Amino acid sequence: MVAAKEYGVTAKVLHWLIVALLAIQFMIGWFMPDVHRGPAGTPMIFHMSFGILILGLIIVRLVWRLTHRVPQDPSLPLWQRFSAEAVHWLLYVLVLLTTISGWLNASSKPLHISWFYLFPLPLLPVSDTMEKDLSRWHGNFEVALIILVGCHVAAGLMHFVWYRDRIMHRMLPQTWSSIATDGA
Repeated sequence: MVAAKEYGVTAKVLHWLIVALLAIQFMIGWFMPDVHRGPAGTPMIFHMSFGILILGLIIVRLVWRLTHRVPQDPSLPLWQRFSAEAVHWLLYVLVLLTTISGWLNASSKPLHISWFYLFPLPLLPVSDTMEKDLSRWHGNFEVALIILVGCHVAAGLMHFVWYRDRIMHRMLPQTWSSIATDGA
């Protein structure tokens, strides 16, 4: 069996869709005026709705990752292969923890939220005393996720700019990959 040189279409679509949704999610969360007061307004409803969508997609992505081979590059030093694998698994864990802690946090307030105004999201069981802890955990997971995403992007750019190898190309859409190759 020949090892794949790049990720498949499904993995790429899930990756870039989650990236785009996380970018939207962070912007909504950062500028959300009604985080700590009153009933859930439109920004909170969209923040929670995108969070639930991201949660579902990261679960699909995780199942896909567990059931499909990851492209390997034996020319990479062992420490780079190990750190890349560790970062990928930490990204999955942090996205899961961030989204679940956000849902638990909203449930502890309790905020009655609908998913994109289509149907109500169930409140998760949370003790009344956990509201401040859940809010802090959600924020800490978010900061850790942002830092790890920054490391992930920096590593990809390092491979593209410094090493000039094709590591980053494995996850780029086909048209971006050919443009990046022509420019390198």
